[in-house]
Amino acid sequence: MTVNLSEAQIRTYQDDGAIVLRDVISKNWLARIADAIDRDIAEPGPFVHGYVPEDGHGKFHGNLRIWEHDADFREFCLRSSLPELAAQLLQTKKVNLLYDQLFVKEPGTANPTRWHNDQPYWPIRGRQVLSIWISPDPVTAESGAMEFVRGSHNWNKWFQPERFGDTKGHDDYERNPDYVPIPDIDGAREDHDIVSWNLEPGDAYVFHALTVHGAGGNFKSDVRRRGYTVRYTGDDIVYDTRPGPNEHLRNANFSDGQPLAPPSYPLVWPHVN
Repeated sequence: MTVNLSEAQIRTYQDDGAIVLRDVISKNWLARIADAIDRDIAEPGPFVHGYVPEDGHGKFHGNLRIWEHDADFREFCLRSSLPELAAQLLQTKKVNLLYDQLFVKEPGTANPTRWHNDQPYWPIRGRQVLSIWISPDPVTAESGAMEFVRGSHNWNKWFQPERFGDTKGHDDYERNPDYVPIPDIDGAREDHDIVSWNLEPGDAYVFHALTVHGAGGNFKSDVRRRGYTVRYTGDDIVYDTRPGPNEHLRNANFSDGQPLAPPSYPLVWPHVN
């Protein structure tokens, strides 16, 4: 499935730091991803983590780097339309896979996803990095649609990573003196240009690694919110040994300033055999 983005869509991503793309994932891929998510829930990979439900109801299942252990996730990250989408939006000569991640909120899981930006959690620096977030389920505000602060990728602020609630399988983050605390977005929503979109299966959120974003809980009683995101990098991204990133994303095989390269970070565009 090939998707050619318009100049207007590329400009919106560059200016706003977040965009919704409609009908860019095929039904075949959605079915394969749905099955792969259920497999990971049943038999999780090594980096599984979960929230303790706030009110004792629902369940949150998270995992990362699952492309390394599941053939369907791997094929989707490497061979679907996503790498070409990333190349168009990043305006880059090459695209590498950074990693993939699951965020599954079962019905009745009230836990919100705190406001944050992503790049402080990752051991990389540079500007050409984005996430493509999809779901095999319809996503609405009531079931946990994502919200984005438009233009926040240009604030030039890296916010200190924090644990997302009482997260099992995850330690507190190392403090970085160059990071700043995230402001109280919910306490001053009128001061920020917050955008959100409902998704149908096949749609995707795409957002810059420094765009501030969050999500509500899944208050639906009959709808799952199986969020799956893939992170891609472009020409200017290099490995960064600064303090603070997620320990499960560090890579001892890379030194500070080294460009990302296979096999840890597969080259996915241009496509290779």
